Amino acid sequence: MEYRPLGRTGITVSSVCLGTMTWGSQNDEAEAHAQIDLALDRGINFLDTAEAYPVTPGTPENRGRTEDYIGSWIERNRGRDRFILATKAAGPARGPGIPGNRLDRPGIEAALDKSLRRLATDYIDLYQIHWPSRRVPRFGERGLQQLADTPDDVPIAETLGALGDLVQAGKIRAFGVSNETPWGVGEFLRLSREDGLPRVASIQNAYSLLNRTFEIGLSEFALREDVGLLAYSPLAAGHLSGKYLGGRIPQGSRLDVAKQFTRYDVPQQPDATARYSAVARAFGLDPVELALGFVHGRSFVTSSIIGATSVGQLEADIAASLVALPREAIEAIEDIQQRYPDPCP
Repeated sequence: MEYRPLGRTGITVSSVCLGTMTWGSQNDEAEAHAQIDLALDRGINFLDTAEAYPVTPGTPENRGRTEDYIGSWIERNRGRDRFILATKAAGPARGPGIPGNRLDRPGIEAALDKSLRRLATDYIDLYQIHWPSRRVPRFGERGLQQLADTPDDVPIAETLGALGDLVQAGKIRAFGVSNETPWGVGEFLRLSREDGLPRVASIQNAYSLLNRTFEIGLSEFALREDVGLLAYSPLAAGHLSGKYLGGRIPQGSRLDVAKQFTRYDVPQQPDATARYSAVARAFGLDPVELALGFVHGRSFVTSSIIGATSVGQLEADIAASLVALPREAIEAIEDIQQRYPDPCP
Protein backbone atom coordinates (compact mmCIF):
# COMPACT_ATOMS: atom_id res chain seq x y z
CA MET A 1 0.00 0.00 0.00
CA GLU A 2 1.15 3.53 -0.75
CA TYR A 3 0.55 6.45 1.63
CA ARG A 4 0.09 10.04 0.57
CA PRO A 5 -0.26 13.41 2.31
CA LEU A 6 -3.79 14.73 2.80
CA GLY A 7 -3.28 18.25 1.52
CA ARG A 8 -1.17 20.32 3.91
CA THR A 9 -2.78 18.90 7.04
CA GLY A 10 0.10 16.70 8.16
CA ILE A 11 -2.24 13.70 7.95
CA THR A 12 -1.11 10.75 5.81
CA VAL A 13 -3.69 8.47 4.21
CA SER A 14 -3.56 5.25 2.24
CA SER A 15 -3.79 5.68 -1.51
CA VAL A 16 -6.82 3.39 -1.45
CA CYS A 17 -9.77 4.44 0.72
CA LEU A 18 -12.56 2.16 1.93
CA GLY A 19 -15.93 3.46 0.73
CA THR A 20 -19.01 2.57 2.76
CA MET A 21 -22.06 3.76 0.83
CA THR A 22 -23.74 0.34 0.66
CA TRP A 23 -23.50 -0.44 4.38
CA GLY A 24 -26.96 -0.53 5.88
CA SER A 25 -28.73 -1.50 2.68
CA GLN A 26 -26.71 -3.97 0.58
CA ASN A 27 -24.44 -4.90 3.51
CA ASP A 28 -25.42 -5.72 7.07
CA GLU A 29 -23.41 -4.83 10.18
CA ALA A 30 -21.36 -8.04 10.27
CA GLU A 31 -20.41 -7.65 6.61
CA ALA A 32 -19.42 -4.02 7.20
CA HIS A 33 -17.21 -5.02 10.11
CA ALA A 34 -15.59 -7.77 8.03
CA GLN A 35 -14.76 -5.22 5.34
CA ILE A 36 -13.12 -2.90 7.87
CA ASP A 37 -11.05 -5.80 9.20
CA LEU A 38 -9.89 -6.79 5.73
CA ALA A 39 -9.10 -3.22 4.71
CA LEU A 40 -6.95 -2.67 7.79
CA ASP A 41 -5.19 -5.98 7.21
CA ARG A 42 -4.34 -4.88 3.65
CA GLY A 43 -2.87 -1.57 4.78
CA ILE A 44 -5.83 0.75 4.24
CA ASN A 45 -5.98 3.39 6.97
CA PHE A 46 -8.67 5.62 5.44
CA LEU A 47 -12.49 5.20 5.65
CA ASP A 48 -15.00 7.47 3.96
CA THR A 49 -18.67 7.74 4.92
CA ALA A 50 -21.46 10.33 5.12
CA GLU A 51 -24.51 11.20 7.18
CA ALA A 52 -26.60 10.52 4.05
CA TYR A 53 -25.47 6.89 3.71
CA PRO A 54 -26.66 4.38 2.70
CA VAL A 55 -28.14 5.55 -0.58
CA THR A 56 -28.22 2.32 -2.62
CA PRO A 57 -31.11 2.53 -1.96
CA GLY A 58 -31.65 4.77 1.02
CA THR A 59 -34.76 5.31 3.11
CA PRO A 60 -35.53 7.64 6.02
CA GLU A 61 -35.50 4.57 8.28
CA ASN A 62 -31.94 3.46 7.49
CA ARG A 63 -30.37 6.86 6.90
CA GLY A 64 -27.27 7.18 9.08
CA ARG A 65 -26.97 3.43 9.52
CA THR A 66 -23.61 3.37 7.75
CA GLU A 67 -22.14 5.63 10.42
CA ASP A 68 -23.80 3.44 13.08
CA TYR A 69 -21.98 0.37 11.74
CA ILE A 70 -18.61 2.14 11.82
CA GLY A 71 -19.36 3.35 15.34
CA SER A 72 -20.20 -0.14 16.56
CA TRP A 73 -16.92 -1.46 15.09
CA ILE A 74 -15.01 1.29 16.91
CA GLU A 75 -16.74 0.47 20.20
CA ARG A 76 -16.22 -3.28 19.92
CA ASN A 77 -12.58 -3.01 18.90
CA ARG A 78 -11.60 0.14 20.74
CA GLY A 79 -10.12 0.98 17.39
CA ARG A 80 -10.69 4.69 16.75
CA ASP A 81 -6.95 5.28 16.38
CA ARG A 82 -6.54 2.61 13.71
CA PHE A 83 -7.77 4.69 10.77
CA ILE A 84 -8.32 8.16 9.39
CA LEU A 85 -12.08 8.75 9.42
CA ALA A 86 -13.86 10.97 6.91
CA THR A 87 -17.56 11.79 6.85
CA LYS A 88 -19.77 14.45 5.27
CA ALA A 89 -22.47 16.99 6.01
CA ALA A 90 -25.18 16.43 3.42
CA GLY A 91 -25.80 20.02 2.39
CA PRO A 92 -29.07 20.91 0.65
CA ALA A 93 -31.50 18.10 -0.13
CA ARG A 94 -30.95 16.86 -3.68
CA GLY A 95 -34.08 14.84 -4.27
CA PRO A 96 -37.01 12.99 -2.71
CA GLY A 97 -35.98 11.06 0.40
CA ILE A 98 -32.48 12.57 0.48
CA PRO A 99 -31.78 14.46 3.68
CA GLY A 100 -30.54 18.01 3.63
CA ASN A 101 -29.18 20.57 6.01
CA ARG A 102 -28.18 24.19 5.75
CA LEU A 103 -24.45 24.77 5.60
CA ASP A 104 -24.62 27.60 8.12
CA ARG A 105 -23.19 27.33 11.62
CA PRO A 106 -26.25 25.75 13.30
CA GLY A 107 -26.76 23.31 10.44
CA ILE A 108 -23.14 22.16 10.31
CA GLU A 109 -22.82 21.88 14.08
CA ALA A 110 -26.03 19.84 14.35
CA ALA A 111 -25.01 17.51 11.52
CA LEU A 112 -21.55 16.98 12.99
CA ASP A 113 -22.85 16.25 16.47
CA LYS A 114 -25.20 13.58 15.10
CA SER A 115 -22.37 12.00 13.11
CA LEU A 116 -20.08 12.00 16.16
CA ARG A 117 -22.72 10.14 18.19
CA ARG A 118 -23.33 7.57 15.48
CA LEU A 119 -19.61 7.07 14.89
CA ALA A 120 -18.88 6.71 18.61
CA THR A 121 -16.07 9.23 18.50
CA ASP A 122 -15.38 12.74 19.68
CA TYR A 123 -13.56 13.94 16.54
CA ILE A 124 -13.56 13.53 12.76
CA ASP A 125 -10.28 13.55 10.84
CA LEU A 126 -11.76 14.91 7.60
CA TYR A 127 -15.19 16.57 7.60
CA GLN A 128 -16.51 17.18 4.09
CA ILE A 129 -19.27 19.25 2.54
CA HIS A 130 -21.17 16.67 0.49
CA TRP A 131 -22.78 19.17 -1.87
CA PRO A 132 -22.30 22.94 -2.16
CA SER A 133 -25.09 25.15 -0.89
CA ARG A 134 -25.42 26.92 -4.23
CA ARG A 135 -26.73 25.28 -7.41
CA VAL A 136 -23.91 23.54 -9.26
CA PRO A 137 -23.86 21.10 -12.19
CA ARG A 138 -25.16 17.73 -11.15
CA PHE A 139 -24.75 14.22 -12.54
CA GLY A 140 -24.75 14.33 -16.33
CA GLU A 141 -24.61 18.12 -16.57
CA ARG A 142 -21.77 19.97 -18.28
CA GLY A 143 -21.50 23.32 -16.58
CA LEU A 144 -23.95 26.14 -15.96
CA GLN A 145 -25.77 28.14 -18.59
CA GLN A 146 -26.98 30.63 -16.00
CA LEU A 147 -26.75 31.15 -12.26
CA ALA A 148 -29.54 29.81 -10.08
CA ASP A 149 -28.62 31.34 -6.71
CA THR A 150 -31.35 31.71 -4.11
CA PRO A 151 -31.68 33.67 -0.84
CA ASP A 152 -31.39 30.34 1.02
CA ASP A 153 -27.86 29.70 -0.29
CA VAL A 154 -25.31 29.94 2.50
CA PRO A 155 -22.21 31.97 1.56
CA ILE A 156 -18.98 29.99 1.45
CA ALA A 157 -17.48 32.45 3.94
CA GLU A 158 -20.10 31.50 6.53
CA THR A 159 -19.56 27.78 5.98
CA LEU A 160 -15.80 28.18 6.18
CA GLY A 161 -16.04 30.21 9.37
CA ALA A 162 -18.08 27.48 11.05
CA LEU A 163 -15.62 24.80 9.91
CA GLY A 164 -12.72 26.86 11.19
CA ASP A 165 -14.31 27.08 14.63
CA LEU A 166 -14.85 23.31 14.66
CA VAL A 167 -11.16 22.81 13.92
CA GLN A 168 -10.31 25.13 16.81
CA ALA A 169 -12.69 23.20 19.07
CA GLY A 170 -10.97 19.91 18.20
CA LYS A 171 -14.13 18.33 16.77
CA ILE A 172 -12.58 18.05 13.30
CA ARG A 173 -8.94 17.95 12.26
CA ALA A 174 -9.42 19.10 8.66
CA PHE A 175 -12.16 19.72 6.12
CA GLY A 176 -12.77 18.97 2.47
CA VAL A 177 -15.32 19.53 -0.26
CA SER A 178 -17.24 17.17 -2.51
CA ASN A 179 -19.02 17.54 -5.85
CA GLU A 180 -17.35 20.94 -6.05
CA THR A 181 -16.36 23.12 -9.00
CA PRO A 182 -13.12 25.02 -9.76
CA TRP A 183 -14.80 28.30 -8.78
CA GLY A 184 -15.87 26.85 -5.43
CA VAL A 185 -12.43 25.45 -4.62
CA GLY A 186 -10.89 28.79 -5.57
CA GLU A 187 -13.26 30.63 -3.22
CA PHE A 188 -12.44 28.35 -0.29
CA LEU A 189 -8.74 28.91 -0.89
CA ARG A 190 -9.11 32.68 -1.30
CA LEU A 191 -11.14 33.07 1.87
CA SER A 192 -8.72 30.91 3.83
CA ARG A 193 -5.83 33.15 2.78
CA GLU A 194 -7.67 36.41 3.42
CA ASP A 195 -9.32 35.45 6.71
CA GLY A 196 -6.62 33.24 8.20
CA LEU A 197 -8.89 30.20 8.27
CA PRO A 198 -8.00 26.51 7.71
CA ARG A 199 -7.47 25.51 4.07
CA VAL A 200 -9.52 22.97 2.22
CA ALA A 201 -7.61 19.68 2.26
CA SER A 202 -9.25 17.62 -0.45
CA ILE A 203 -11.83 17.43 -3.22
CA GLN A 204 -14.05 14.35 -3.37
CA ASN A 205 -15.43 14.21 -6.89
CA ALA A 206 -16.25 11.46 -9.35
CA TYR A 207 -13.33 10.36 -11.51
CA SER A 208 -13.01 7.37 -13.79
CA LEU A 209 -12.23 6.35 -17.36
CA LEU A 210 -15.78 7.45 -18.21
CA ASN A 211 -15.58 10.78 -16.39
CA ARG A 212 -12.30 12.71 -16.41
CA THR A 213 -13.85 16.16 -16.09
CA PHE A 214 -11.78 16.72 -12.94
CA GLU A 215 -8.82 17.24 -15.25
CA ILE A 216 -10.43 20.40 -16.64
CA GLY A 217 -9.70 23.10 -14.07
CA LEU A 218 -9.69 21.14 -10.82
CA SER A 219 -6.54 19.11 -11.49
CA GLU A 220 -4.44 22.29 -11.61
CA PHE A 221 -5.81 23.36 -8.23
CA ALA A 222 -5.02 19.88 -6.90
CA LEU A 223 -1.41 20.03 -8.07
CA ARG A 224 -0.59 23.68 -7.39
CA GLU A 225 -2.47 24.06 -4.11
CA ASP A 226 -2.05 20.56 -2.64
CA VAL A 227 -5.81 19.92 -2.65
CA GLY A 228 -5.81 16.37 -3.94
CA LEU A 229 -8.64 14.34 -5.38
CA LEU A 230 -10.44 11.69 -3.37
CA ALA A 231 -11.80 9.88 -6.41
CA TYR A 232 -15.22 8.32 -5.96
CA SER A 233 -16.83 5.92 -8.45
CA PRO A 234 -13.49 4.90 -10.03
CA LEU A 235 -15.36 1.92 -11.54
CA ALA A 236 -18.22 4.17 -12.71
CA ALA A 237 -20.72 2.40 -10.42
CA GLY A 238 -19.46 -0.96 -11.66
CA HIS A 239 -19.85 -0.26 -15.38
CA LEU A 240 -16.11 -0.43 -16.05
CA SER A 241 -15.99 -4.00 -14.76
CA GLY A 242 -17.88 -4.90 -17.94
CA LYS A 243 -20.59 -6.73 -16.02
CA TYR A 244 -23.38 -4.63 -17.52
CA LEU A 245 -22.30 -4.95 -21.15
CA GLY A 246 -24.93 -6.42 -23.43
CA GLY A 247 -27.70 -5.06 -21.23
CA ARG A 248 -27.03 -7.49 -18.38
CA ILE A 249 -28.10 -6.42 -14.88
CA PRO A 250 -26.90 -9.02 -12.36
CA GLN A 251 -29.17 -9.57 -9.38
CA GLY A 252 -28.06 -7.52 -6.38
CA SER A 253 -25.82 -5.24 -8.45
CA ARG A 254 -25.88 -1.45 -8.19
CA LEU A 255 -28.09 -1.12 -11.27
CA ASP A 256 -30.44 -3.71 -9.84
CA VAL A 257 -30.93 -2.09 -6.43
CA ALA A 258 -30.41 1.60 -7.23
CA LYS A 259 -32.30 2.30 -10.41
CA GLN A 260 -32.54 5.98 -9.52
CA PHE A 261 -28.92 6.54 -10.54
CA THR A 262 -28.85 7.24 -14.28
CA ARG A 263 -25.51 9.03 -14.55
CA TYR A 264 -24.10 6.29 -16.77
CA ASP A 265 -27.24 5.70 -18.81
CA VAL A 266 -26.01 7.51 -21.92
CA PRO A 267 -25.69 6.23 -25.50
CA GLN A 268 -21.89 6.46 -25.71
CA GLN A 269 -21.18 4.62 -22.47
CA PRO A 270 -21.53 0.96 -23.54
CA ASP A 271 -19.27 1.43 -26.56
CA ALA A 272 -16.63 3.30 -24.57
CA THR A 273 -16.79 0.67 -21.81
CA ALA A 274 -16.42 -2.16 -24.33
CA ARG A 275 -13.35 -0.47 -25.81
CA TYR A 276 -11.73 -0.08 -22.41
CA SER A 277 -12.47 -3.74 -21.67
CA ALA A 278 -10.79 -4.68 -24.95
CA VAL A 279 -7.70 -2.66 -24.02
CA ALA A 280 -7.52 -4.47 -20.69
CA ARG A 281 -7.65 -7.87 -22.37
CA ALA A 282 -5.01 -6.83 -24.91
CA PHE A 283 -2.56 -6.20 -22.08
CA GLY A 284 -3.48 -9.27 -20.06
CA LEU A 285 -5.44 -7.27 -17.49
CA ASP A 286 -8.90 -7.55 -16.00
CA PRO A 287 -11.07 -4.52 -16.87
CA VAL A 288 -11.22 -3.72 -13.14
CA GLU A 289 -7.42 -3.60 -13.01
CA LEU A 290 -7.31 -1.20 -15.96
CA ALA A 291 -9.95 1.10 -14.48
CA LEU A 292 -8.73 1.16 -10.87
CA GLY A 293 -5.05 1.14 -11.77
CA PHE A 294 -5.58 4.15 -14.03
CA VAL A 295 -7.22 6.24 -11.30
CA HIS A 296 -4.76 5.20 -8.60
CA GLY A 297 -1.82 6.21 -10.78
CA ARG A 298 -2.91 9.78 -11.54
CA SER A 299 -0.61 12.44 -10.13
CA PHE A 300 -3.41 14.55 -8.62
CA VAL A 301 -5.16 11.68 -6.81
CA THR A 302 -4.65 11.50 -3.06
CA SER A 303 -6.77 8.37 -2.63
CA SER A 304 -9.19 6.34 -4.72
CA ILE A 305 -12.38 5.32 -2.93
CA ILE A 306 -13.48 1.75 -3.53
CA GLY A 307 -16.67 0.17 -2.26
CA ALA A 308 -17.74 -3.45 -2.38
CA THR A 309 -20.67 -5.63 -1.39
CA SER A 310 -18.52 -8.61 -0.37
CA VAL A 311 -15.15 -9.23 1.23
CA GLY A 312 -14.01 -11.11 -1.87
CA GLN A 313 -14.90 -8.22 -4.13
CA LEU A 314 -13.16 -5.79 -1.81
CA GLU A 315 -9.98 -7.86 -1.74
CA ALA A 316 -9.93 -8.04 -5.53
CA ASP A 317 -10.52 -4.30 -5.88
CA ILE A 318 -7.71 -3.44 -3.45
CA ALA A 319 -5.28 -5.57 -5.45
CA ALA A 320 -6.54 -4.14 -8.75
CA SER A 321 -6.06 -0.58 -7.54
CA LEU A 322 -2.36 -1.19 -6.97
CA VAL A 323 -1.67 -2.46 -10.49
CA ALA A 324 0.77 -0.20 -12.36
CA LEU A 325 -0.35 0.15 -15.97
CA PRO A 326 2.21 -0.07 -18.78
CA ARG A 327 2.83 3.06 -20.84
CA GLU A 328 1.26 1.43 -23.90
CA ALA A 329 -1.97 0.82 -21.99
CA ILE A 330 -2.10 4.48 -20.96
CA GLU A 331 -1.63 5.48 -24.59
CA ALA A 332 -4.50 3.20 -25.63
CA ILE A 333 -6.68 4.76 -22.92
CA GLU A 334 -5.90 8.22 -24.24
CA ASP A 335 -6.91 7.17 -27.75
CA ILE A 336 -10.33 6.12 -26.47
CA GLN A 337 -10.66 9.32 -24.42
CA GLN A 338 -10.09 11.33 -27.61
CA ARG A 339 -12.88 9.43 -29.35
CA TYR A 340 -15.26 9.34 -26.36
CA PRO A 341 -14.36 12.33 -24.20
CA ASP A 342 -16.01 11.99 -20.78
CA PRO A 343 -19.25 10.36 -21.86
CA CYS A 344 -20.59 10.27 -18.28
CA PRO A 345 -19.85 13.57 -16.47
